[in-house]
Amino acid sequence: MTSRKVLDWLLEENQPSVRYRTLTELLGRPQSDPEVRETRKRIPEVGWAADILTERNPGGWWVRPGNHYHPKYVSTNWKMLVLSDLGLTRQLPAIRDSCELWARTKPVQRGEPGAHLPGFLHHCVVGNSARAMIRFGYVDDPRVREGLEWLVRTAHPKGGWTCWSFADGPSPGRTLDSWEGLSAFAAYPRSKWTPVMKACVERAAEFYLDRELHRQGERYAPWYRFHYPVHYYYDLLVGLELLTSLGYGRDPRLRYALSVLEEKRRSDGRWNLDAVHPDVEGSVARYYAEHPKDRPTPFALEGVGQPSKMITLRALLVRERAES
Repeated sequence: MTSRKVLDWLLEENQPSVRYRTLTELLGRPQSDPEVRETRKRIPEVGWAADILTERNPGGWWVRPGNHYHPKYVSTNWKMLVLSDLGLTRQLPAIRDSCELWARTKPVQRGEPGAHLPGFLHHCVVGNSARAMIRFGYVDDPRVREGLEWLVRTAHPKGGWTCWSFADGPSPGRTLDSWEGLSAFAAYPRSKWTPVMKACVERAAEFYLDRELHRQGERYAPWYRFHYPVHYYYDLLVGLELLTSLGYGRDPRLRYALSVLEEKRRSDGRWNLDAVHPDVEGSVARYYAEHPKDRPTPFALEGVGQPSKMITLRALLVRERAES
């Protein structure tokens, strides 16, 4: 059970995005509820979403025009992904205008903003942008449908993706880091799934379940730290969000990841923000050490090592789905 104290904290009016998601996703209030409607109305006016919108150029972009992917993680692509998590939709003119500007670079259909290697396209860009566009209210947009169909067409035959793909051919491999493709289908209404989409999702989910959300090579410490924004990285909370939202909350192969979630819960019932990306180890960390100018600019809504409303909300939603 979620304590009343934690719920009251999530329902504080200073962050209407969290309040809105708590009311609708955690407490199950309908969109017609007067409190839900009033809270949603305040999202672009107060709190994180309002702060991000204040930084937006009237032309629809953040930081610089033209290149929406760089600099990471503060330019248009990244701010749009965060705003899609905060409950805004295309009903707000600023979001609608920025969506159209963003979509013209074709991130939804082909992942072209990140396709910096000849012959490669990005599954992570397509998955992220399709998920965001669906949440913004573009669920029936043909560009979104094209992106989802491309994800099906280029998935690994056994299920799952790597970040990069050879144009329209099947993914050359699959890793747990390739969660973004699956997340787009998690956001897409089940009533709109085709049989091939359903089969693709089931194979991808099985890939994650077979690895219990964490077994792939050596133990990688960043996977055990919870982050927000996630960008294109993977951690155990990301995996739990995905699999429980797709209906696999009772699968016994989630037990280990769920046990980690419980171990990380504070005595007051909340969860901390453990780290902000880029939180990396190994070759990527060495590269950034050697090329500091290429290191992305960290962006966070909350303080590292402090109780996080976004992490706590996501964790409670996972527990709710796993127990229901």
